[in-house]
Amino acid sequence: MARAVFIHRLGEIRDRTYENQQHRASGLNFVVTAIILWNTRYLERAVATLRLTEEVPDKLLAYLSPFGWEHVNLTGDYVWVTDQSAAPTNDEMRPLRTPPTPFPKAA
Repeated sequence: MARAVFIHRLGEIRDRTYENQQHRASGLNFVVTAIILWNTRYLERAVATLRLTEEVPDKLLAYLSPFGWEHVNLTGDYVWVTDQSAAPTNDEMRPLRTPPTPFPKAA
């Protein structure tokens, strides 16, 4: 994930001084940690919401990972949604995406 976030500089720290290199590396670590925290909070909400409708065994949670970054816009092109359904809720988190129809139960 860090390499994907840092792709703007082609994966190279080009600062001349050691201090500036440290600042850039620290900033990269901060951004990666923020993405992981965001993902962790939303995974927690998604599991809690799913548990309202069906049983989710704890042993399956071991296979979840907050290291995904496919949903993070790394190009700098941002699209602002004016639809109020995507506005943050009272707890200031965006609503979870839910499928339009329930998934069929596995046999």
